[in-house]
Amino acid sequence: QVELVESGGGSVQPGGSLRLSCETSGYAYDRSCMGWFRQAPGKERDRVAAIYTGNGDSKTADSVKGRFTVSQDKAKGTLYLQMNDLQPEDSAVYYCAAATTWIGSCLGPPWIIVYTYWGQGTQVTVSP
Repeated sequence: QVELVESGGGSVQPGGSLRLSCETSGYAYDRSCMGWFRQAPGKERDRVAAIYTGNGDSKTADSVKGRFTVSQDKAKGTLYLQMNDLQPEDSAVYYCAAATTWIGSCLGPPWIIVYTYWGQGTQVTVSP
């Protein structure tokens, strides 16, 4: 049974930082595609970061580039999202996701990747 558990969310002021973690179990972590997504109320769920766990190659969305960094601890099967200079528009529920099927690169558009497994989400709130 595959399980993804996110943690690290919370409330911060603009300009603050948070580090999200996604612990995996039961998932073939190595050489896989994983991603971080977020969804704000009334908005679509967007991918903010993608990573190929085999070599750590990663990509972040333009909206968070230079502020968010995705990383991993392969030995622990854990994914991280370091979020700096948080702004109110970053407020959302953040999810990690693990893929089972993809076409080409893990860093390609999310519609070519089948993210089969999802965590329960962790709330991030940025307000003065």
